[in-house]
Amino acid sequence: MLLSIEHHTRYVYSESVNYTIQQLRLTPQNGFGQHVKRWEIKVVGALHPTEDAYGNSTHTLVIDTPHKEISIVAIGEIETGLEAIPQHQNLPLPIYLRDTPLTNSNEEMRTFAAQFKTDVYGQIDALESMMHKLLQRVNYLTGATQVTTSATEAFNLGQGVCQDHAHIFISCCRSIGLPARYVSGYLFTSDGSLIQTHAWADVYLTDVGWQGFDVSNGCRSGESHVRLATGLDYRSASPVSGIRSGGGVEGMASSVIVNQAGEPLVQQRHIDKTALIRDAELMRQSQQMQQ
Repeated sequence: MLLSIEHHTRYVYSESVNYTIQQLRLTPQNGFGQHVKRWEIKVVGALHPTEDAYGNSTHTLVIDTPHKEISIVAIGEIETGLEAIPQHQNLPLPIYLRDTPLTNSNEEMRTFAAQFKTDVYGQIDALESMMHKLLQRVNYLTGATQVTTSATEAFNLGQGVCQDHAHIFISCCRSIGLPARYVSGYLFTSDGSLIQTHAWADVYLTDVGWQGFDVSNGCRSGESHVRLATGLDYRSASPVSGIRSGGGVEGMASSVIVNQAGEPLVQQRHIDKTALIRDAELMRQSQQMQQ
């Protein structure tokens, strides 16, 4: 499948920003059944390419002149559904058994995961069963959680989004001795219903290597999935992260189009910068009231 992707991210600020530095994990790589036909990142500022510890292709964005907004556009074409060729492993596998603040487990989660522990020959079937049971246990609900919500919090709440499903699944896998990692990327849907980035989990199995599980959709990752980056959790694989000096209140929004090449594009969602600042200010006031 040949997919066209257009990913817009916009930051706006209530006051002038003196300096911004961001880490962009917005460049897919060849491998895992995908091939990059063309790809570019459009942004005003200096981009410095590098590779992080997890093997992700990254860019450091530096803007050292005063600014009140940042627009980042990643665009290109990816061929998917190709033969999955084994990839070089940058880090030792035990690294992917480490818990993080976002993937810590509690006793209830460990008990839940233990029922799916099996020998090497039944691991894929057992993990697929765990994926479906987890989706029944934690319903998909937009707005129920935030990017700072941990696996245990989402599991206890019984609600979450793809990020939460990935964190919980990773945590459960690690608790039964299986290396697991977070994957950020894109998902093609025939009706164009998904306009954000997506997330799922990889689990390392001895005989077959890394295998992808998309808990939110109850399926294995395949030709409809495009990988951007991997890491121990959302923080180490998020498409954009960074710091700034100044700026006051920040508003941020992103929008994604994933379409089969040659098909008419779904209209890009307009991102209103005035509304972004208003929403960010309301969120800031709400957080202050809760403190």
